[in-house]
Amino acid sequence: MPKFGQMTEESAIVEWLKKEGDKVDKGDILFTVETDKSVMEVESFEAGTLIKIVVPPKVNVPVQSTVGFLGNPGEPIPPAEPAPTVKKTAPVAAAAAPTVSTPKPIATSTVAAPATTPVAAIPQLPSAISNLPTLFRISPRAAALAKDCVIDATRIVGTGPEGRIVEKDVRNYLQQHGYDKLKISPAAKQRAAQEKLDILSITGTGGRIGMADIDRALAERPRTMSKMRQIIAQRLTQSVVTAPHFFVTVEVDMSDLVKFRAELKAKGAPFTVTDFISEAVVLTLKEFPDVNSSTDGKTIRWNSKVHLGIAVSLEQGLVVPVIRNADDLTLGELNQRTKELAEKARTGKLAPDEMTGSTFTISNMGMLDVENFTAIINTGEAAILAVSSTMKKAVVRDDKIVVRSIMKITLSSDHRIVDGAMAAKFANAIKQKLEDLELWKRLTA
Repeated sequence: MPKFGQMTEESAIVEWLKKEGDKVDKGDILFTVETDKSVMEVESFEAGTLIKIVVPPKVNVPVQSTVGFLGNPGEPIPPAEPAPTVKKTAPVAAAAAPTVSTPKPIATSTVAAPATTPVAAIPQLPSAISNLPTLFRISPRAAALAKDCVIDATRIVGTGPEGRIVEKDVRNYLQQHGYDKLKISPAAKQRAAQEKLDILSITGTGGRIGMADIDRALAERPRTMSKMRQIIAQRLTQSVVTAPHFFVTVEVDMSDLVKFRAELKAKGAPFTVTDFISEAVVLTLKEFPDVNSSTDGKTIRWNSKVHLGIAVSLEQGLVVPVIRNADDLTLGELNQRTKELAEKARTGKLAPDEMTGSTFTISNMGMLDVENFTAIINTGEAAILAVSSTMKKAVVRDDKIVVRSIMKITLSSDHRIVDGAMAAKFANAIKQKLEDLELWKRLTA
């Protein structure tokens, strides 16, 4: 399993593009891997035959784990296993289990049960014996009845020996929950059984449980978050908890710049409003180096170069391509690099180093008809700029009410580095540049 970046500790294979027995040439794509920000293709560095797949798709394993073997047909496979994703409990004899008052019995999932009693491990207990899972005990007749009725037997309290669920317990449970009064279509019952749903947890419509009710229950099932969304949640939570956020909003009169951009477009120039905003931010960061810094809570490190992150929203989550050394680029080069990275983001082809190392980020929701919003600072940065939509508004100019194109920008700042006055000056410096038409004429000449 390759390591796609310094922060990556584990990854999951999305799809094997080769199957066991397939011939593989050097450079062939073996499999794809879901990282925290994208899906990456993994090439083979050797030619041979894929003789063994060790790690199937959708299983998280640590980086550098063995996921498969490439060799010659019939070649013996070395004894190697992927790193375990779940820590297993060592077998413990039943007699060695600690004495507790309840519940009983105490055993691990490796302890054999009587032949007449199917057993399955249930969640571990929040007590001193939490490292020893208890056993779920149910008689064969009771298990068959619960299966036939399509109910979750783990919710039933057993009255048999050592808490074992017997047939009488299942029948009492069904009676208590009015099972005999339920009207269930045969197709709905069959589908619920296939999907391992509990009929008693489904609310019917019109006094009857049909296929539509099963579909709704399936749609409401908890879904595992994608690797990308898990990492986004983890990092943004870390940012909110560790960095004291505060926000400064200013209104920018974009009327002249919007008109100027339309003139450029008519002449075939490629510049977008996002390009002007990005350039204004880069120029302002050079004037306010503290905003282009980071802190660990004890020290502040200034970044001499501007590595500009541009947040891009995808169906599976948010990615932030990074324009490196943005302060060295012309407006035209900035436009070209932004387009390249945005296209890579949409097609899932961003390399890990194209999504790390940003020193400041812009989150632009201008195309989504948003009047105002705030953004969460990316971990390791001092601030982030939230750019809203440009809207026509009645404003006062020279004591007269006129209609102008107004855009709100909101700076989220880490108060450990940026104080209120600096944030206000920074935001207003961006505003001043965006409203300076002569600046853009010079930069596009």
